Amino acid sequence: MQGGVKQDKILYKDLSYKIMGIIYDIYNELGYGYQEKIYQKAIESALVKSEIKFKSQCPYKVMYKNEVVGRYFIDLIIEDKIVLEIKRGDNYSRNNFKQIIGYLKATDLKLGILINFTSRGIKYKRVLNIN
Repeated sequence: MQGGVKQDKILYKDLSYKIMGIIYDIYNELGYGYQEKIYQKAIESALVKSEIKFKSQCPYKVMYKNEVVGRYFIDLIIEDKIVLEIKRGDNYSRNNFKQIIGYLKATDLKLGILINFTSRGIKYKRVLNIN
């Protein structure tokens, strides 16, 4: 056990590691200071080269009693398993977490990864949809 979590219980472990390898490679080459859309384009390019399937800027409707009450545009959905949300700046906000939780609920996916390109490197959080 590491950190109280059995290693074989990590959701989408291999795919998550591949994604994070891509993220760190991009940061090592580009560094900090670009807009989120620049990082997203670099991630998309790396995913294509790695033959990892993804959808970008995915539109999702939020429904209430068969009525559309909102829409989301999700940065990336990878292999129809993982929501990847890209941010930049040194800190997360409560809204970042609310946003990715909303995306997980809207898509009914189980795992989101919140990536933050910071001036001191990459920060990331794995967010589980426990509903």
